[in-house]
Amino acid sequence: MAAGMAIDTGSSPSEAPPRLSGWVRLLVSHLVVALIALVGIGGATRVMQAGLACPDWPLCYGTLLPGRQMNLQVFLEWFHRLDAFLVGLALLVLAGVSVLQRQRLPRWLPWATGLALLLVAVQGGLGALTVLRLLAAPTVTAHLLTALLLVLLMAAIGEGLRAAGSSPEPASPAPASPAYASAAVALPSWWLPLTVASGVLLLGQCVLGGSMASHWAASLCLEAGEGCRQLLRHRLGAWAAAAALLLQAIAALWLPRIHRPLARLALAPALLVPLQVLLGVLTLRLQLHQPLVTVAHQLLAALLVALVGAVWGRTLACSLPARAVPVHHSLEMAHG
Repeated sequence: MAAGMAIDTGSSPSEAPPRLSGWVRLLVSHLVVALIALVGIGGATRVMQAGLACPDWPLCYGTLLPGRQMNLQVFLEWFHRLDAFLVGLALLVLAGVSVLQRQRLPRWLPWATGLALLLVAVQGGLGALTVLRLLAAPTVTAHLLTALLLVLLMAAIGEGLRAAGSSPEPASPAPASPAYASAAVALPSWWLPLTVASGVLLLGQCVLGGSMASHWAASLCLEAGEGCRQLLRHRLGAWAAAAALLLQAIAALWLPRIHRPLARLALAPALLVPLQVLLGVLTLRLQLHQPLVTVAHQLLAALLVALVGAVWGRTLACSLPARAVPVHHSLEMAHG
């Protein structure tokens, strides 16, 4: 009988199997797309003045599918609610999986999905108040802000999961200490405040645009010379947000080489800023008579928020210390 020693290099409890982590990332990616589409559909609903096409809530004309009353306006409002309902269900599934499989997924995921569920509950309540209060401007603006916060959060979750899944494993066994020191180069101290500032300015600009739209300030300014102060604030806010995103893209060029994926990600919002400004100018030049241009302006704003959320997610993922996969040693008897 001979005895030998075998080394068991099993996965860490916090390391997700490829199928599970891939499935979760895919679900989060679909949720980001669905939320951006939800913002776009909400913009189309407002532009087509279909916010009260379904006079009751949560049903539409007292039924799940108002076939007799169906027209373009009713369809927009009904589909907007349907998309929101499906997003809520998908988030509920994601939260359940992240809790049940918390030993195999990143520790922060259950907390992040729980926050997303809280935002969905708030969003549902604001959606009901939007109808019951007959499109009150503060409620409509808060409804849009909550939707954009969901886009930001889900994009950050998705990019955080991608960064965690692409982090290289150490080539050599980890030291005995549980706190394994990562060899990765830390981000500069100025990067996190810069990304937070650019995201806050972008969200503030979106809130200004939502408030202006809910008060129909642009139409009133162009037709009657009223509400022009809100339009001016929106213009000034656009320059501030654009400058912050461009500064973030330029600063990303000075990030360490190991953070090049983050630098490329930070460049994407800056590339879309000129298009967003052009759509804003066209919206006013056309005096809001082209719904597709107005909806595209809001849809691109949601996409910008998603990209900024992705930058936040990867920034936080790069700021967390990397954890090595521990090596478990076990003695096995070989009989011969």
